[in-house]
Amino acid sequence: MGSALLSDLGTEIVIPICAVIGIVFSLVQWFLVSLVKLSPDHGGSSPRNSKKNGINDSLVEEEEGINDQNVVVRCADIQNAISEGATSFLFTEYQYVGIFMVAFAVLIFLFLGSVEGFSTKSQPCTYNKEKMCKPALATAIFSTISFLLGAVTSVVSGFLGMKIATYANARTTLEARKGVGKAFITAFRSGAVMGFLLAANGLLVLYITINLFKLYYGDDWEGLFEAITGYGLGGSSMALFGRVGGGIYTKAADVGADLVGKVERNIPEDDPRNPAVIADNVGDNVGDIAGMGSDLFGSYAESSCAALVVASISSFGLNHDFTAMCYPLLISSMGILVCLITTLFATDFFEIKAVKEIEPALKNQLIISTALMTVGIAIVTWTCLPSSFTIFNFGTQKVVKNWQLFLCVAIGLWAGLIIGFVTEYYTSNAYSPVQDVADSCRTGAATNVIFGLALGYKSVIIPIFAIAIAIFVSFTFAAMYGIAVAALGMLSTIATGLAIDAYGPISDNAGGIAEMAGMSHRIRERTDALDAAGNTTAAIGKGFAIGSAALVSLALFGAFVSRAAISTVDVLTPEVFIGLIVGAMLPYWFSAMTMKSVGSAALKMVEEVRRQFNTIPGLMEGLAKPDYATCVKISTDASIKEMIPPGALVMLTPLIVGIFFGVETLSGVLAGALVSGVQIAISASNTGGAWDNAKKYIEAGASEHAMTLGPKGSEPHKAAVIGDTIGDPLKDTSGPSLNILIKLMAVESLVFAPFFATHGGILFKIF
Repeated sequence: MGSALLSDLGTEIVIPICAVIGIVFSLVQWFLVSLVKLSPDHGGSSPRNSKKNGINDSLVEEEEGINDQNVVVRCADIQNAISEGATSFLFTEYQYVGIFMVAFAVLIFLFLGSVEGFSTKSQPCTYNKEKMCKPALATAIFSTISFLLGAVTSVVSGFLGMKIATYANARTTLEARKGVGKAFITAFRSGAVMGFLLAANGLLVLYITINLFKLYYGDDWEGLFEAITGYGLGGSSMALFGRVGGGIYTKAADVGADLVGKVERNIPEDDPRNPAVIADNVGDNVGDIAGMGSDLFGSYAESSCAALVVASISSFGLNHDFTAMCYPLLISSMGILVCLITTLFATDFFEIKAVKEIEPALKNQLIISTALMTVGIAIVTWTCLPSSFTIFNFGTQKVVKNWQLFLCVAIGLWAGLIIGFVTEYYTSNAYSPVQDVADSCRTGAATNVIFGLALGYKSVIIPIFAIAIAIFVSFTFAAMYGIAVAALGMLSTIATGLAIDAYGPISDNAGGIAEMAGMSHRIRERTDALDAAGNTTAAIGKGFAIGSAALVSLALFGAFVSRAAISTVDVLTPEVFIGLIVGAMLPYWFSAMTMKSVGSAALKMVEEVRRQFNTIPGLMEGLAKPDYATCVKISTDASIKEMIPPGALVMLTPLIVGIFFGVETLSGVLAGALVSGVQIAISASNTGGAWDNAKKYIEAGASEHAMTLGPKGSEPHKAAVIGDTIGDPLKDTSGPSLNILIKLMAVESLVFAPFFATHGGILFKIF
């Protein structure tokens, strides 16, 4: 079948070097952001005397004859308050999550160790009974270690992303005084720090873990990569709590700030008189930055683990072909290099000079990275894979050509781009769907809600077809391995995707700081333009996350079915069918829990904000300072308390179903959750995004149509604010969390598959 052009030694050098390049590049971007000083001495400008970032750029204040240097001090103070609030919340959240992490690690060890009665004797291999593999106790120990490594990496990724975001938001505000281009570069570079740190750290930790485990497992690659699946489970379990907890935090504050501030008191969104404004800005960082970082890290870890598990029982693993085995990691390595080049197009090769150039610049990032990555995939495929090989396909070995695997990865990559652009069409106020939603606000909030829900349901159609075609093509060519690498293809440009996604909350915070610091209207217009583009790109990022989650969970489902020794999943059998119905119900149950959690927390927030406006003399006149700390505490307490029940639902369901009903019923639950979860996640995210941008469309008043609906405070605007408020938990809590639900249940089932196959189905055995 031939051999790869790249030697095993070359592979061992290339992967860590690409990861280190990603880390170094992120540090360089962080250094460039740090050159924007938060001190009045330099006027907030960069000390480098260049055309693009030089100190010779005139400031808005100088043009208007104001040049109040106190504004820089105020920006620094506000940034510190946001950073302290976000750090405090994450530390509190991680204390609770840490307890869970240790408890679940013990559970993994006990369940997997009991498969063979904690025996230390070698056992016949699962897929080749003639060979002897390491004992189940070893799998238990190493799965536990990899789970803890994945969990810690996920937590660190989210925390570092939050720190750079809070470090950059005031700097983005100050750069907006020199022009929208300067502010854009600062926000985007900050997002790139998070994107490259996460992609490179995830790759490096996984690669080091594989090599360390190999010292013990030796030639037993089946056991080695089965133990590695714990890495994906750790990553996603932390992401779930980060997404749900952060989502509840940010939306409780956002809803409270909007309903009382905008609708009742008719003051701007980030007015410093609003007691919930600091909590709202903190929430952007802990939900949209830390939560999204952990989420996409989990997707990356799980798709890599799914591909490695299937490959370990194919010709790559059987022949101990290390380079071909590391094909998923080599794809991710190429992705880091491609994203590095792509980032330079936004920050160095071209300069944004007008507001209308912001959104095209972000969209070009997606197009350029996808086009370059297609070439990169071809290079990796032809240098790292033999011309033909076999892939495990439910008990048989399927012969696959390397060009077929290239098409699997490429179709996943391009399906991601299609999902991204469809998401943009349905959530950007530059297109008719959102403009129609905005127009429906003429007759009140009810018609706005009806139009928004219809838009969300309709927006599911093309992404589902794109996912379906990607699944059909990739499965036809390379069975479940093809689906796993298609998911990796969609995530191969994760550094760019995260940079674009993190850019949104950073710009949103920058606008809030400009408002709170009392900066001029021209600066607020610039930050609003950055934020509006960021809203759309955040929706695109969620589309990528949901699409990749569908492919990842299907690949994990295939690996679970193989590992649990299920020959076929027959929906006509009662065991499978009841699982299918229950699984399809779970996303609704989960969404109900998370939305009610946001509602309960928002209720407390609204009452507190109203109380302060009614009882603090001079607050509305700007003569008194609101009590920000109480609102921050309400969000923190509510999110910590409310994140536990939805998390428990997701984590306990596979365990309960597997133990009491067996692997056939569990396979039905996983299939049902995947099918309904993807639909709800896409519609919820897009509905919320459309309502948000319909509100911003009216507020901006950039067209004649928009001006007939505005200005702020008009009845159509109030209706739009209500729609946006309803959409907040949909797009930032329930929708994004659902993709973690379907991935997490699948990877958890895969990790515990040996236990379920041996001891599961207690009730059916009794009856």
